[in-house]
Amino acid sequence: MKTRTVLMAVLAFLVCVTMSFAQSPQMGTWKLNEAKSKIPAGAPKNTTVVYEAAGDSVKVTVDGVDGQGKPAHNEWTGKFDGKDYPVTGDTASDVRSYKQIDDHTLELTAKKGGKVTIEGKVSVSADGKTRTVQASGTDPSGKKVKTEGVYDKQ
Repeated sequence: MKTRTVLMAVLAFLVCVTMSFAQSPQMGTWKLNEAKSKIPAGAPKNTTVVYEAAGDSVKVTVDGVDGQGKPAHNEWTGKFDGKDYPVTGDTASDVRSYKQIDDHTLELTAKKGGKVTIEGKVSVSADGKTRTVQASGTDPSGKKVKTEGVYDKQ
């Protein structure tokens, strides 16, 4: 009886976690709409971004090109709680944090060696079809860069 109760509680928890991520407008696959984006020449481009549930966390997988046009890939797994979680594969950061502002908005901060390299805002439209990422930071040469990427839900 006790085992059955524990299993039912665990199952209920997993269903709630899955449902909360499924309802988040951030979740899913997003493709860059270059025509609507404002990305300076020579700046990295995230062409595909995938947000998916990973247990009680979120996994963000980013594919695109670096400033020289070479393929780039990075991954982050964490929570939208404003805390730093490690990033793999990103030359501009070793940790990243997302903070949930409201149902459709996240604040983003990326750091390298403890120093902030990128700050931004990730907003999903009310209809859930468009995602806009406004970011500013410093490139590896020390130059200030501002970008606005507009993504379409796939």
